[in-house]
Amino acid sequence: MAAVALLMVGTMCACGEKNPYPGFQKTQNGLYYQFFEKNEGALPQNDDLMEVYLGCTVNDTAVIIPAMENVLQLKESQFAGDLFEGLAMMHKGDSASFIVNIDSTFKKLMGQPQLPEGFTSNDVMRFNVRVKDFYPESEYAMHMAAKVKKVNEERIAKMKEEHAEETAAAAQQLTEYLAKNKIEAEPTPSGLVYVMTQEGNGEKPESGQMVKVHYTGKLLDGTVFDSSVERGEPISIPIGVGQVIPGWDEGIMMMSKGEKGVLYIPYYLAYGDRQAGDKIVPFSNLIFDVELIDIETVK
Repeated sequence: MAAVALLMVGTMCACGEKNPYPGFQKTQNGLYYQFFEKNEGALPQNDDLMEVYLGCTVNDTAVIIPAMENVLQLKESQFAGDLFEGLAMMHKGDSASFIVNIDSTFKKLMGQPQLPEGFTSNDVMRFNVRVKDFYPESEYAMHMAAKVKKVNEERIAKMKEEHAEETAAAAQQLTEYLAKNKIEAEPTPSGLVYVMTQEGNGEKPESGQMVKVHYTGKLLDGTVFDSSVERGEPISIPIGVGQVIPGWDEGIMMMSKGEKGVLYIPYYLAYGDRQAGDKIVPFSNLIFDVELIDIETVK
């Protein structure tokens, strides 16, 4: 009965106030919203990361933010009726449109001291949003690793299908190289071959951690194409989240701090069917001598 009473009050309020945006409802804070898909379940909490497809227009013509995939962090509302209030109303799978105050959005959310030239306070600013997923900030690396893994698997499968002849030739080259050099390590399910040459302390990196690595990259004929050792400066990179070639993401995470080893990387876990620099031609299998010097502690 209480729910029915609240619904009736809300309806009466809506009827007593002329709605300038047909099809939209209005929150007490002044946010106009319209849901196109509405699901049930948990709602995001402040500081959650939200994977969304989002775009923003003014007067449905001027594109402020092109519609694209984004990862946003949900924050407390910066002003009454802002986009964050709308995002906090959305479940996974929901899609909605929000009309917000253009002055406050530009000034408080976008950090603009004044409206851009050509816009006025009477213009209609609309965000169109579809929520794919949301999760605590602490789970970001895990979600990114899963996404990267899926994207890589799909990309590799397509590349192998489109370049069957080149894939077979590259596989034969790597097999012959390993046999010639008496390297008998078992490949991982992906095809990566790793040989440890010096043990580490047992501490292995997790997805999203920064690692410090020394490396020398070579072609199968021994040509060196890059070396942090020669430069005298190791590199620091986030691992497991798609910021390096797949063979590195997989291989470095197999190592422990202080460990040294050699990665024999099939072309599809390296640069695939594209040229990389002057020396790495398409479909090149690669070799990396690597040392995992340090792992940044997860906070």
